Amino acid sequence: MNKLLGAHPRDAALSKTYMFVAFAALLLGGIMGLLQAIERAGLFEMPSYFTYYQALTTHGIVLVVVLTAFFTIGYFYAALSHTLDGLLPKVRKMAWIGFALKIVGFVFVVVPLLMNKATVMYTFYPPMKASPYFYIGLVFIVLGVWMCAFGAFIQVATWRKNNRGKHLPILSFFATGVFVLLFFGSLGVTVEVLTIIPWAFGWTKTINVMVSRTLFWSFGHTLVNIWYLTAVSAWYVIVPKVIGGRRFSDVLTRFVVIALVITNIPGGFHHQIVDPGMSQALKFMHVFMSLVIAIPSMMTAYAMFSVFERRGRELGGKGLLGWFKKMPWGDVRFLAPFIAMVAFIPGGAGGIVQTTNQLNQVVHNTLWIVGHFHLTVGTSVILTFFGISYWLIPYVSKRVLTPRINKVGVIQTVFWTIGMAIMTFSMHIAGLLGAPRRTSYTTYGDHAVAASWDPYTIVVVVGAAFLLVGGVLQLYAVFHLMFRAPKGETEFPLAEPEENASATPYWTERWGRTIILMLLLVAMAYVAPLVNFIINAPPGSPPFVTW
Repeated sequence: MNKLLGAHPRDAALSKTYMFVAFAALLLGGIMGLLQAIERAGLFEMPSYFTYYQALTTHGIVLVVVLTAFFTIGYFYAALSHTLDGLLPKVRKMAWIGFALKIVGFVFVVVPLLMNKATVMYTFYPPMKASPYFYIGLVFIVLGVWMCAFGAFIQVATWRKNNRGKHLPILSFFATGVFVLLFFGSLGVTVEVLTIIPWAFGWTKTINVMVSRTLFWSFGHTLVNIWYLTAVSAWYVIVPKVIGGRRFSDVLTRFVVIALVITNIPGGFHHQIVDPGMSQALKFMHVFMSLVIAIPSMMTAYAMFSVFERRGRELGGKGLLGWFKKMPWGDVRFLAPFIAMVAFIPGGAGGIVQTTNQLNQVVHNTLWIVGHFHLTVGTSVILTFFGISYWLIPYVSKRVLTPRINKVGVIQTVFWTIGMAIMTFSMHIAGLLGAPRRTSYTTYGDHAVAASWDPYTIVVVVGAAFLLVGGVLQLYAVFHLMFRAPKGETEFPLAEPEENASATPYWTERWGRTIILMLLLVAMAYVAPLVNFIINAPPGSPPFVTW
């Protein structure tokens, strides 16, 4: 019997299809991004039938919702199949149903976007109003994600029932954490969308904007950390195998997953530090909750560079940085995620800035935020996804990564890194000078302050051009690895735990306890402000269509 991904070729077809959609979304989203950069710099004005703000909304929805969701699900379903003895038939069926629901939802979302009836940005909360069918599409997308999440839960529960007393394989442990966050983190935004739909149809005249914003951000920042946790899984489990080493402490790895799951959802409130209606005491509590997320991140940094140093010394590296020379820099499966890790250092520092009450006042709603987002997600997360694709896609396609495509990957990684470095640095500086986010090109009546942003917005276009080249090379590599590369077997690179490691305590497997702690923290964070916003509700806002 032909075995692939542990049990069945149809598991491979599932992951391959998810990957295909993810990278198709990268193409569309990348084009939208370049068009925005050119108009923002004043070099070109988009036509009236497809405006800057349509491109901006499309860019956000396609990359933030479609690319990341499809890649994450395709990757983790491959991991579940490989490490848990193949997907159960009903789980595979649930994943296909989830795929269909997400595609239907995507169509419902994109058609109003193309018709300029949903130009409300990725954040899409009131008082701006899109076509009600846009929100219905979002419901279908969420239902598709939930279907995949519950499929993963069934797969894990069945394996644990058949393997009592054993620890869940580490990559499936990561997958469980990610799907727990995908489900619980999306509950708030689902409630928000269900209240928006009757408002968008005109059945209700006003909506509570503060409740909507709060419900959105309970999801919005959680989504970012879901991508981060997905990338971290590859850092801990895949990269050590690629360099020929072993992964860091299994106990610490599982603790990091648990800590990120428990502390993640309340972190979204730092997006509302400048919002009215919340007491200073509540805001400071949320600043603390947001900063707690930095602790597992710093643990990850220590763990990963410890792995690199240990492996480098095994290969003969001497001195403080001798290990650095021993790393396989010519292997795209290592190079891309390594650069992603390094990028997260300034990215995480920027996140601390935005979480801090006083500093947030300076950068809120400026281009700094866009630069930060592209540094953390566009570099740390997406470069890791690219690195994963160079072994996962040939694995599910029963093909091999050739030296030529590996070299294309290295060149692609360099172009992407240069492009992101140029673009994010310029955005951060322009943001500190006061350049607003989201707006298209304007001179503000030839004001001197606005003129000071122009050199940086021009440089952003240069970065976007590098990114376009990198994106095209990535798409070429993906297509080649899916359909043209030589047939053969590709390893699923899972690193073994370190030798003589201490035993992992079984309490790490108590997911019920972890979820209860997560929900208690969510209740601490959200019950008081939501009750306040409802009891002391503002008058409510009618819908606005500003385009």
